[in-house]
Amino acid sequence: MKSSVETSWKGNMMFDATVSGHHVIMDAHPAVGGEDKGARPKELMLASIAGCSGMDVVSILKKMRVEFASLDIRVSADVTEEHPKHYENMHLVFEFSGKDLDIAQLKKAVQLSQERYCGVAYVYKKAMEVTWEVLIKPEA
Repeated sequence: MKSSVETSWKGNMMFDATVSGHHVIMDAHPAVGGEDKGARPKELMLASIAGCSGMDVVSILKKMRVEFASLDIRVSADVTEEHPKHYENMHLVFEFSGKDLDIAQLKKAVQLSQERYCGVAYVYKKAMEVTWEVLIKPEA
């Protein structure tokens, strides 16, 4: 199986990538010649691991018959100072809400995603440290 993406330059620092039939606009900050009309390519790496692992976690929890009300995933990363500037680590926070959630089940789902199923995490771990944690939002 092969994947491909087509990306077209749209002027200045803006690019339009067609991904699975969807357009993803990328642009740079005005300080470096962009117009801030899209996401930064490097930050899309953070979104990629969140989406990949999030989809795994939802699928795993459905199979485990764990019901939850919401799942928010925050990803932070430290960027090197020297060129090529790259992420030297990533940290994911999986924050769930719902009634009677079992933290052990939630952690098991995230662990399975991060260690076995998420292809994005697999690749990133070859280049940097990737850590994660699970939180449950207090019920209102």
